[in-house]
Amino acid sequence: MTTSGVSRTGLTLAALRAHALGRSLFAPTTLAKAIARLGFVQADPIRAPARAQDLTLRHRVTDYMAGDLERRYARLPIEEDFFVNYGFLPRATHALMHPRKARTPFTAARHRQAEAVLEFVRERGVVHPREVDAAFAHGKTQNWFGGSSNASTQLLDAMHYRGMLRIARRESGVRTYAVREQTPPPVDAAAAFDALFDVAVAKYAPLPSATLGWLASGLVVGAPQWRSERLAALRRVRARLASTRIDGVDWYWPAGERIRAWEPEDRVRLLAPFDPVVWDRRRFELFWGWAYRFEAYTPAPKRVRGYYALPLLWRDAVIGWANLSVREGRLAHDVGFVSGRAPRERVFARALEAELEAMRRFLDLTK
Repeated sequence: MTTSGVSRTGLTLAALRAHALGRSLFAPTTLAKAIARLGFVQADPIRAPARAQDLTLRHRVTDYMAGDLERRYARLPIEEDFFVNYGFLPRATHALMHPRKARTPFTAARHRQAEAVLEFVRERGVVHPREVDAAFAHGKTQNWFGGSSNASTQLLDAMHYRGMLRIARRESGVRTYAVREQTPPPVDAAAAFDALFDVAVAKYAPLPSATLGWLASGLVVGAPQWRSERLAALRRVRARLASTRIDGVDWYWPAGERIRAWEPEDRVRLLAPFDPVVWDRRRFELFWGWAYRFEAYTPAPKRVRGYYALPLLWRDAVIGWANLSVREGRLAHDVGFVSGRAPRERVFARALEAELEAMRRFLDLTK
């Protein structure tokens, strides 16, 4: 244990931070390769100014444009589903979670409804929720937010979660469904859960010890049938990962992965609220010394940084945030800084404008 920011192995918090940035902000590549390397891309429906999945991929995919993932989804070897959160992941990882057994089984009546819908989808190939609603007239039901939703939509969601259906594509943002071909469950549940754990760790490493426990609980959302494996898997993952202790905090990353130096550029990056660099709020505060909070669901009078504040990474430090919006075809921006003011270097002003121009291209606002 040390109180100087240096571990017994000589590693510093700055070295871990640089490694975290370098391994996550890899050189832009193809969309398929970027998703495979990330292991999972978290999704969010809010568009401010673009959805979280697009804001994440724009830094990692060559010439990426907002909406490319949705447009190209059907041609990629990926699935849209739950993992630690909801998002997009390679089919090989998706297969490790299925067939998924929800904690609450269908009632007999609900099961009959699901079987009827399944046959309906099988006959048509791909269906839109409104087709199911028109064919079965399931009526309305209360949703998670206390409002009213089509019962057919909730049934499709439940069937998707259980692995009866898959997302075929989206039409204007609405999920369309196809029958998911059933596959046998993994022979070894412990090995499958460990493999899922490794995907999560590889995406968010290096990470503090407390986050490992959170990931173990989160993975049970993706594979609830293996919730009994959670504690044993957590012990196994702690044993097989590389680790160090700095200032009383244990840090973990994939075994055999060398902590590498990363030379930051004179560059500004505006990151999604769920970008791998900032997703772990514990790690964020340890790395940069301030607390970032996602405030989209915070009442407006209580917001500190804004509805959808994007963390602003300058060189190797997150020094502020920006709220972006599109008004009359133009990108509007409001930038704030932890210190209360922007860096005085001229190079920062040029880098910020370059990032805003890149955002305009990404949003197709440059015409």
